[in-house]
Amino acid sequence: MTVAEVHRPLSPMERWYWIADQISPLNVIARVRLSGALAESALTRAAADLAAEHPLLRVSIAADAEGRNPEFVPVYNPEIPIRTVTPTAAATDAWEYEVDTTELGTALDWRTRPLARIVDIAHQPGTPGEYHDLILTVSHVIADGTTALALLRDLVEYAAGNPPDGPAAHRPPLPPLEELLPSGFQGVRGLIRAVGTAIADQAVSLVTRPRRLEPQTVVDAHSRRTRLWHRELSGDQLEALIERCRAEGVTVHGALTAAMALALGRAVAPGQNGRIGIGSPIDFRGELHPVVSPDEAGAYVCTVPSFPRFGEVDLWDVARELNQDLLRRKRFRQHLALIALLRLATPESVSASARTVALLDQRGPGNVCISNIGRYDFPEKAGDWVLSGAQFIAGISISGYFVATVNTSHGVLHWNFTYIEGAVSDARARQLADDSLEILSRELTRPEPAVRKG
Repeated sequence: MTVAEVHRPLSPMERWYWIADQISPLNVIARVRLSGALAESALTRAAADLAAEHPLLRVSIAADAEGRNPEFVPVYNPEIPIRTVTPTAAATDAWEYEVDTTELGTALDWRTRPLARIVDIAHQPGTPGEYHDLILTVSHVIADGTTALALLRDLVEYAAGNPPDGPAAHRPPLPPLEELLPSGFQGVRGLIRAVGTAIADQAVSLVTRPRRLEPQTVVDAHSRRTRLWHRELSGDQLEALIERCRAEGVTVHGALTAAMALALGRAVAPGQNGRIGIGSPIDFRGELHPVVSPDEAGAYVCTVPSFPRFGEVDLWDVARELNQDLLRRKRFRQHLALIALLRLATPESVSASARTVALLDQRGPGNVCISNIGRYDFPEKAGDWVLSGAQFIAGISISGYFVATVNTSHGVLHWNFTYIEGAVSDARARQLADDSLEILSRELTRPEPAVRKG
């Protein structure tokens, strides 16, 4: 059987992620814990099967001598690199250390290797208590959080001898996402919509004058490094959050974003009332023609801005306003218009990107961001293994300074906070993470109002 390979120019969105990654690593990371023994040979075979299934795991990127005109080309050696780590017996958080110190800060070799790599953290190997933390790092050029978790899930299933779609099913390559956009967001019509969206957002900013998280220290774009603080809500806390959100008529995303807004307000304008810009990535797979499965490799999210209130305000009121604002933006399909705008905004190369980077620092919607993919049904078992703690983490590169990623898997809400070292100090990042969790937890212990607002 002939296997189709990807050999085409990068789309504007892919090119932008590729440029950003060259300035500062832009990786998406998924992690899961596997209880039991895992043979190195089984993981190697699983990685080969995963690459055989997904065409975008068999590419590298080539560009001309000026660093322009990038294109996907079949990689010479499609073997996904695997690194094994054996921590001390007490280092149950070794995966956090590896993600924080290595995986977020080390770019993938896009010139000669596949755009993914694997870390196997083997705890107590050869003993009855053996378990493994598997980490899959993928370039944002070909993955978002949903993609990373789907690929990690398939990797585990292959390693367990339970291939997700039969023996290494070969998927056909998909066209670039811009070719899958609805017709109203392509060509001249798409550009007109995109420009209109940009003008409207500028008008909103002039009226609301939202705060931004300013860097504590100015860090050159090429020196930016993403760091991590991991937080989570237990099963009991998660259940309480879902019940309270249902009672208040808000989404979990709205509540989490409101908590972050209140925490950020304490930091940027203590004792004051105001608004803070927080971006929310929107998954648009279901709006493409044809619809793209969440199991497909590729990046299919776009960040839209919102300006929630902070200060002496009610968290649930903030959440309700945020939900209404995001629904309005989705209804007008602002995220698709922003994708169309990338045809005009994406620079040709790193050498031509300085103005775009400066504009992002001044006005970009990702200055602070929360990417919440909601409930992700990662299997609880694979073969003889019990699985737990599936979650994803996002590198920031040049898109902003402080990012939260959220998914609910294995009965836990995983809330990972990443930040640009120096621009946000370790102490401030930790405080923002802790304050977000504390503000939300405090609200969950308060009695519900007898009469609801709105």
